[in-house]
Amino acid sequence: MHPDTADTTIVSDIVHDLVTVIPAGGVGSRLWPLSQPHRPKFLLDLLGTGRTLIQDTVARVAPLSDRVLVVTGERHAAAVGAQVDLPVEDLVTEPSPRDSMAAIALAAALIEERWGPRVMGSFAADHLIPDAEAFRATVREAARVAATGKVVVIGIEPTEPSTAFGYIEMGQTLSGDARHVVAFTEKPDAETAADMLARGGFAWNAGMFVMRTDVLLGHLDRLQPTLAAGAREIAAAWDGADRAEVLGRVWPTLTKIAIDHAIAEPVAAEGGVAVVPASFEWHDVGDFDSLAELSGAGDAPTSIGREAPVGAVGARGPVVVGGTKPVVVVGVDDAVVVESDEAILVTVRAQAQRVKDAAKSLETT
Repeated sequence: MHPDTADTTIVSDIVHDLVTVIPAGGVGSRLWPLSQPHRPKFLLDLLGTGRTLIQDTVARVAPLSDRVLVVTGERHAAAVGAQVDLPVEDLVTEPSPRDSMAAIALAAALIEERWGPRVMGSFAADHLIPDAEAFRATVREAARVAATGKVVVIGIEPTEPSTAFGYIEMGQTLSGDARHVVAFTEKPDAETAADMLARGGFAWNAGMFVMRTDVLLGHLDRLQPTLAAGAREIAAAWDGADRAEVLGRVWPTLTKIAIDHAIAEPVAAEGGVAVVPASFEWHDVGDFDSLAELSGAGDAPTSIGREAPVGAVGARGPVVVGGTKPVVVVGVDDAVVVESDEAILVTVRAQAQRVKDAAKSLETT
């Protein structure tokens, strides 16, 4: 079916001609030592729900589409395959990290090789969205807009002037809930973030993209031609006997760049990007401060993933994650103590963003 006449009719939750893609990459370095290169954030059950982040993501997107692809690193493929129930051919493995654009471009090219042009939704494996139905309603609207030829990003309604996320400046209404994207802003400083919220018309960029595969690859042909050609060459060989040879030869040549810089920013400057605002609750569980908040931490001690007792003496709101021995925090407010098989971390919630450098500090001792 030609994409210009693609059928996006909704039957129940299914959006026909929509393929959902879950890039499962990154380590989650701000959640060290829980998250490690061999045990990335998306493979963890951070909140003790009985389901890991990638399992939760697959369950959330599966009702939208007959086809779900997961793109992950080769070293994590076995663990992902053990956690999610997908046909083996829909688990797409990268030999090495090349950032988000290479992963998404390969998925788009592979979709076209197998099924022809489709609307494609890309949703990270490590986000937490409690209201799955509200999420799916927003994706259905994004798919409708994407079918017209726009690159569509889902914008999250800000709840605070956070410096942890990028921002989307929203312009005039296009149709339905969709609005024109004026520009993207990288993670701002606190003053800039507060000014954006005061002015209004901004949304957080959660990295959720919905677009036609031919539109995405067409933009890449113009803006990143080496990457586009390489993704197509790999996809053409993927289901054949030459996959390993082509992948090993071409993958290292693909430009290492995020989709935000490769597509979202330049195409927005050309007027080709739309945003569908979303009001559903969204968390990227990016550090121990956000994990503590999600766990309902207050003034009393909070335990996550442990049964041993936690005590506090002159200390407000300690959060203790993992470990089997009793822990007592004395005189340190908002302390965070984390124990894994590999290491112990001690910090405070206000310094949670700096944990990304914790593992590096051990290399110099």
